[in-house]
Amino acid sequence: MGWPRAVLAGMLGASLAVAPAAAVITEIEILRSEPLAGGAAFGDAGGYVRLVGIARGEVDPRDPANRGIANIDKAPRNARGNVAYQTDIFILRPADPAKGNGRILYEVNNRGRKMLFGTLMDGAAGNNNPDTPAELGDALPLRLGFTLVWSGWDPDAPRANGGLALDAPVAAEGGQPIVAVIRDELVSGTRGAPVDTLRLSHQAASLDPAQAQLTVRQRQAEPRQAVPPAGWAFVDARSIRLLPAGSTPAPGALYELRYRATNAKVMGLGFAATRDVVSFLRHDPAALALTGRQMTHALAIGISQSGRYLRDHISQGFNRDEQGRRVFDGVLSHIAGIGRVFFNAPFAQPFRTSTQHEDHDYPENAFPFSAATLTDPITETTGALLRDDGFDPLLIETNTSTEYWQKGASLLHTDPMGTRDVALPATARVYLIAGTQHGGRAGLASDRGPAVNPRNPHNPMPALRALLVALDAWVVTGRLPPPSRMPTIAEGTLVAAGAAGFPDIPGVAVARAANTVSPPGDWVDPQPAADAYRVLVPKVDSDGNEVGGIRLPDIAVPLGTYTGWNLYKAPYPEGELADRDGSFIAFAATKAERDRSGDPRPAIAERYRDRAAYVARVEQVAATLVRDRLLLEEDAAAYIARAKAEVRVAPGP
Repeated sequence: MGWPRAVLAGMLGASLAVAPAAAVITEIEILRSEPLAGGAAFGDAGGYVRLVGIARGEVDPRDPANRGIANIDKAPRNARGNVAYQTDIFILRPADPAKGNGRILYEVNNRGRKMLFGTLMDGAAGNNNPDTPAELGDALPLRLGFTLVWSGWDPDAPRANGGLALDAPVAAEGGQPIVAVIRDELVSGTRGAPVDTLRLSHQAASLDPAQAQLTVRQRQAEPRQAVPPAGWAFVDARSIRLLPAGSTPAPGALYELRYRATNAKVMGLGFAATRDVVSFLRHDPAALALTGRQMTHALAIGISQSGRYLRDHISQGFNRDEQGRRVFDGVLSHIAGIGRVFFNAPFAQPFRTSTQHEDHDYPENAFPFSAATLTDPITETTGALLRDDGFDPLLIETNTSTEYWQKGASLLHTDPMGTRDVALPATARVYLIAGTQHGGRAGLASDRGPAVNPRNPHNPMPALRALLVALDAWVVTGRLPPPSRMPTIAEGTLVAAGAAGFPDIPGVAVARAANTVSPPGDWVDPQPAADAYRVLVPKVDSDGNEVGGIRLPDIAVPLGTYTGWNLYKAPYPEGELADRDGSFIAFAATKAERDRSGDPRPAIAERYRDRAAYVARVEQVAATLVRDRLLLEEDAAAYIARAKAEVRVAPGP
């Protein structure tokens, strides 16, 4: 390949181009290059440069590495017979590359959003282009010297507020876009503010209501009730509204529209785009114009949808590039449970996430679930998430309690019927961060939202930071990470939902059933599943706190009960598992207070003689976690400082 000599990092609007031989990144266009945070230094790595641009690429549909992309045979081809795409890219690299660690940390974006700053780094959430100390939080990956990379993979991800997306072609037959009947589940208020109009996942081929059917039900297990044609209308090809004018969707109700959809994009190109962007930055000499030095390793991290994406990326074989090189050496998947993404399929809907209440019948969970090789008695197939083909990454999977209740996380480390623990391969680790909820992060308010119990504010990120450091050492030096730490059947810490042992606390609504997991069925016309896998949940102690997994100081030295489950309250469907919220139930301050309420849990004053005693226990737990490489020294110090200022514990003499 003949690449022009160019240095892009300091050039606005520069581009790098090549005449491709097969599937490659053909051009990188840098739209903006600027110092991060006004040139602030991040530890020994010093200042960072932000590069914002576009990567253009193409894949050879005849290459075996690409044949698994759904509808690739129906995508338009260029003069070279390849399928072209372009994707947004965002890079943070050390201004002095020699001060960096020479490694890529690639975060898979979540619906176009960069999650790393507001989660792992404890920064202020909400800005996709962080540039202040508050937004960058503790800046751990920057202080470690990583070159941070993001790129678009989802063609439908919003680009508002700096969102990252992929431009992919529309699948066609006979020169015309494909038209097919699909199903959209439409819900208001459970995953955001209530809405007046309901947005469709794909463009409707016709705005004639007679060619579509709308139904509604309050709960997933209830029969669907038809909404008459006079009760709704298309607003446009991507949204509908209820009639008469001014009607609003019932909060949490499951509306379903079956309609003829068109203009489906070749979504699975997103897997190839991630593969090829990372492979280019890691291996191609021309990438030195962007990275400033040769990259020795590449790690990936994904949170929630992004973690599910990474599980699919591995399983579908995209961790091998077309030149036969490994893409990611290590992967950290957080709060994915056993999920994948409904992505590499015709009329895909990658934003779906199956919970007990909604999106339940979409194809997210499919055997194999675990990194261990197992046999599924339902489908009578044998397999593992890892392919054992020489291109698997070292894999760390972390989950909160929510994923055990909502996302089948126990199936990561049991057989499909939940009858026995299984041994994971030496290249994989699984951790439960006990007593945390999906989406837990620093500063999360304990308000109730649509749920009946206060929301769980416990932050799992200190454990995640330690495990990122451990994954990096595993990849680079071969130092093994801490042993997996999760509840087990053998120890009696992994049980059926009804046997979790939650205490009877007055006024607290308690979850009694976990979300079910069944083999994927017909997502357009779903029918009740004939078979289900056996999902288990963590057992709790007499306080209601989980006894298995990584017990951070908030759980090991508690001031309340933290769960990964919560339940909806009216006007939402009462009693259903709230989407991804946990619960927090504070301890009473004194014995007299708990006696008045009938709370069986010892009060704070009964547990800790004074603040010095409380601090001593926090110090002991933090020291043990640091020793076990499940907590960084700086986070241990932060826990101890917080304990010393804890006003809920009596100060003592």
